[in-house]
Amino acid sequence: MPAPLDPECIFRVLAEHEVDYVLVGGLAAVIHGSPAMTNDADIVPRKEKANLARLARALRSLDARLRTSDSAEGVAFDPHPALLESMAMLKMTTRCGDLDLTFAPAALSDYDQLAAASVEFELAGHRVRVASLADIIRSKEEANRDKDWATLPLLYALAEEIEQGRSNAAEGGGIK
Repeated sequence: MPAPLDPECIFRVLAEHEVDYVLVGGLAAVIHGSPAMTNDADIVPRKEKANLARLARALRSLDARLRTSDSAEGVAFDPHPALLESMAMLKMTTRCGDLDLTFAPAALSDYDQLAAASVEFELAGHRVRVASLADIIRSKEEANRDKDWATLPLLYALAEEIEQGRSNAAEGGGIK
């Protein structure tokens, strides 16, 4: 049986191996305040050779296995940097829960542009780059999957609430 999602474990292992990445997807939305639940972590790693080597070591440390519909335990593989460099997406199960790598998320540019717009959060004692809420929304719209359209109303409301809070703060709280 696959391990339940333990984001703190994933963040810790990625930090121990100094992997450069941006958290995207449902977990990133939750960190921004979405009430929607998710059962995996999605990251966009920097696709640079040294980072891919660090990522490969982190995946080995996480006991990463390819996620398939045929095997709940996943399929063993060697996450060497050359393989990672050739992938667009990789869905894995790990000892810390399901982890998906995507090097080309829907509607989002490369790692550098995604990272530039990201927000850093202190999570489980580690600095984690989290995609901006606008980028998460744009990616879910572009992916055009039923599960994404189901959560988009929550994300639109969250974005509106955050923007309203900023407007009120700029106006001195808006209380007269």
